[in-house]
Amino acid sequence: MDLKESIDSVLQSPQRKLIVAENDIDLDTNVRNDIFILMVEESQGSAGGRAGGSGTRRIDRVVGFSCKDGMCIKYFESSEQEKIELFIIPYSAVAMDIKLSTGKSIVVQGIVDPELVEAYKAIAKN
Repeated sequence: MDLKESIDSVLQSPQRKLIVAENDIDLDTNVRNDIFILMVEESQGSAGGRAGGSGTRRIDRVVGFSCKDGMCIKYFESSEQEKIELFIIPYSAVAMDIKLSTGKSIVVQGIVDPELVEAYKAIAKN
């Protein structure tokens, strides 16, 4: 696990991803936030965002960050399918605006769900 990998670089990577956050994401503030990023594996038929229910959403990597006092520390990362399968995929994710630590705003697919974040943290601890 590359602990120095920044949350900004993960959020800006071109790979499709689903974000699950404890609070709205504004990395330009000191608001405490736990953020999990589920990296979506590209699969046949999934182009165009699963239109008509075709294609699949398979997670190939999960990364967890804890943000407080203006710093985000990566504390979890896994590519092990047995571990990843424990994470509930948030199919209710919507387009959400987030602000990176540079102040730049981007749009990602995600959801603010403190209870789901707590469940993810429990999985990450085991």
